[in-house]
Parts: sequence; C-alpha cells; structure tokens
Amino acid sequence: MLRTAVVGATGYSGAELVNLLLSHPHSRIVGLFGSAKRDGQQPFEEAFPRFRDRLDLAVQPGDVDSITAAQPHAVFLATPHEASAQLAPALIERGIAVFDLSAAFRLGDAGQYPRHYAFEHPHAALLARAVYGLAEINRARLRSADLIAVPGCYPTSAILPLLPLVRAGAIATLPDGRLSRPIIDSTSGVSGAGRAPHQRSLFCEVHQQAYGVLKHRHQPEIDEHAGIATLFTPHLGPYERGILSTIHVDLAPGWDESRVRRTLEEAYAGEPFIRLCRSDVWPSVADVRGTNFCDIALAVDESWRHLIITSAIDNLVKGAAGQAVQCFNIRFGFPETAALLTDNNP
Repeated sequence: MLRTAVVGATGYSGAELVNLLLSHPHSRIVGLFGSAKRDGQQPFEEAFPRFRDRLDLAVQPGDVDSITAAQPHAVFLATPHEASAQLAPALIERGIAVFDLSAAFRLGDAGQYPRHYAFEHPHAALLARAVYGLAEINRARLRSADLIAVPGCYPTSAILPLLPLVRAGAIATLPDGRLSRPIIDSTSGVSGAGRAPHQRSLFCEVHQQAYGVLKHRHQPEIDEHAGIATLFTPHLGPYERGILSTIHVDLAPGWDESRVRRTLEEAYAGEPFIRLCRSDVWPSVADVRGTNFCDIALAVDESWRHLIITSAIDNLVKGAAGQAVQCFNIRFGFPETAALLTDNNP
C-alpha cells in the first residue's frame, strides 16, 4: 500500500485522480492540497459533494513542507505549469516520485516555454530527466522514472494514432524532402478548459468553436512526441468531457488501408487501453466517457492515398488522471489496469 497525495485536488483532473486512487487496491490517499496561497483548509466534500462520506480529508495549502509532511511515496501534480516547475524538483530531492499533469516537463527544449507557456523554465536541466508518460510508447523508461510528465489530452489523442505510422514510414514526402504535415482537428468538452469560470464556457455561451488557431500550446508537444510536424486546430465542443480528433494524412506510395490497419494492430497488440475499431465503426466521446480507453478508427481513399483517422478519449481520464494512474501502476510494478477497468463513469 503506497501513500499518495494529490496537489490541485479541487480541479477537474484532481478530483478524477482522487476518484481513481480511492478505488486503487495499492493506494492510500494521505494528503489533498490546493494552491500554496490557499487560506486555511477546506473539506474536500465541500468542493465535490459526490465524495461525501468517501474521504475524510481537507484540502490544505500546497507548499513543499506541507506535502512532504504527509510522507507520500508518490505525488500527483494537477497544478498550473509554473507551480509544477517549482514543486517537482523539491519533491524529487526528498525522494518522492512525481507525476506531473501540467506541461512543465513535457518539452525537451526550455526555449519553447517562454513562447508557448509565457514563463522561463526555472529548472531546465530537469527536462532531460523527465520521462514522457505515454505508457504505450515509454513503458520501459517509466519503470525507473522519478519525474513523469503526463501527456496533454489533445496530444494523447493525436500521438497514439500517428506515431506508429510515422515510425513505419507511412507518411508521404514532399518534393523538398519534408514529410507532408498531418492535419489534426480536435474537439474537446468544456472540462478541458478547467474549473475556473470563463464566459465562453458558461452554459448559455458554449458552442462549437475553433480557438488557438496556429498558436495552441499543445502544437510543439504533438510535434515533438509524434516525431513529425503537424497542423493542429483545437475546438471547444458543447459537451462536458471527451475529445474527438480527426486526422488527415497523405500516405507514402505502397500504403493502403489494410497496411495502415495492420501497422496499428501490430503496434498496439496486447495494449489494454487501445481499441482499434473495425471497419465502418467510428468512435464517439460517449463510448469512452469515464474510461482510460483510446478508440481509433480509420479509412483510406486509395485513389488519393489519403488516410482519415479518428480517435476518441476522455480528456479527464486517458487525457489526464487515468493516464497518470496508468504510469503510477507501471512505475511501482502494479498491474497496469489497477483502478482503471472499474466502472468510473460519472
């Protein structure tokens, strides 16, 4: 039984982590924390009444001394990027494994942070030490990692379908020698914007809408970890949770639908959370709600060698808390599906 703590517990991803860790057979939650500037303590059930009588812990200010006083073996940081960049190094120094759900350690180049996240990285040397927590790709490295950068929700939905194809040479080459850029159109539910109130996420205001066009901060993460330059456009969807991504790919000569499907089947054979849909079945966010699955479907217009892939995930589970728990299971040698194949449908 490992002692676990969640920092940022009053956010959507933080609450999802608490829900999963409560059902985990090898986890005991010993601390819930909010901002270090929090004034006093707050019973967790006040923030999320659905946890009434399930967890008798208060949310405390999340400074390093308070977190380490709980003596956790593992800490999950569902915190803003700048907060994670400060907290993670101090926790690692005290021998605690850190699972960071922010983007503070996802990029290898510290120079990307001022441009995409508006801050200078205070611990750039740690970027090379962090392991990108896409379990299906980095499982071996996760087993000994002490700093795990849990991937973003949009990147998870894009990298999982694309990376095996990039590695297999499926992408067409342009006349100048560059690979043709896959086009990624992704729609996320409103929970992806976080719990802080914004006008466009109000019930009467939310509608299908593109945003962050040509400048979304997840673009460099997708490109770095998919191994290819892409063109990514995010959209806000008028629903609570889930991401649906539609990806357009120009295929190299010799590639058809059967070869694409075979490549993905071989890449993800035996993976517990990747479901490749049969032909003519297209995933929905409803199919993955409350689960750690990524559902993938595809079709190829062979006269043009044009591939269309769709993927669906729950942005709060496979796109955040569930993926973090999957990494936790791998890191500590538990069954990878622990707490993740129960009925967590909210």
